[in-house]
Parts: sequence; C-alpha cells; structure tokens
Amino acid sequence: MSLEKAKEFLRKKGMADRVIELDQSSATVPLAAQALGVEPGMIAKTMSFYLDEGPILILTEGTARIDNKKYKAQFHKKAKMIPASEVEEAVGHAPGGVCPFGVKEGIPVYLDQSLKRFETVYPAAGNAHSAVRLSIPELEACSDFTAWVDVCKEPEA
Repeated sequence: MSLEKAKEFLRKKGMADRVIELDQSSATVPLAAQALGVEPGMIAKTMSFYLDEGPILILTEGTARIDNKKYKAQFHKKAKMIPASEVEEAVGHAPGGVCPFGVKEGIPVYLDQSLKRFETVYPAAGNAHSAVRLSIPELEACSDFTAWVDVCKEPEA
C-alpha cells in the first residue's frame, strides 16, 4: 500500500513515470545501488527523526552519515532517530521504503547538501523494491521539501 501512496503522490506531481519497481530488494543503500546499477552515493537515503513537534525526514546521499554537531546546530536538539518498530506508524512507510512521497500530512522534509554532489538521485518509492529516478531540481519539485540543510559529516577522502 505504501508503494501505491507514493505513486499516487508522484502522479499528482507529474513524476509517476519515474517510479522503478524492482524484482530484487532495494531496502538498503548497497542493495539499492546494486539493483539499480549506480554508485551508492546516488541512492537518496531517507532518514526519519523525532523532534519535539513530531517526525521529520532528511534525505542524504547514500553513503552520508549524520554529524551530531551539525544536526544539533540546525535543529537545536540532539539527533533522535525513530526506532525501526515505530517508523511506519510515524511516517507512513516501513523501513526500506521510507521516502518523502505520500507520507503522513505535516511531516517536514529536509534535503541535505550532500545530495548536490549528484545530478541524478534515487530515493525509495514507498517499499523495499522500488526507487524513483530524479534530478535534484525534480527532487526539489516533487518532495515538498521544507529546506536544504547541512547535517552530514564531510565525506572521507
């Protein structure tokens, strides 16, 4: 059902034809990169956190890691990921398929600067066997994002 919610959301944005349904799992960054034949950084990983106001989503490039100091500077709270057992109830998609498309109303979506390294990225599409091929401007247009943030560690050289 989450795939259908995401597809309906993307249909309204004119991007439903970008959904890729896969035979193999795309539940993790390495699995998604392998299934799509792209480098892991091109997977737009959607991470879910709790703030006092409720859940938020942050999309990062696939290999990025949250920098706790940057996160706290941005959101004025320590990073608190939503436990896997609570993710589907909190945001509307289960782990492995969390994406900014078709989530519960009122959940802010943030895009991390790490995504800007790539022209094309692949966020999930609501389940662990899907992705959406989008340029960065298309991701901005169809994610209903709140703001760009810088909350990830610098990539290791």
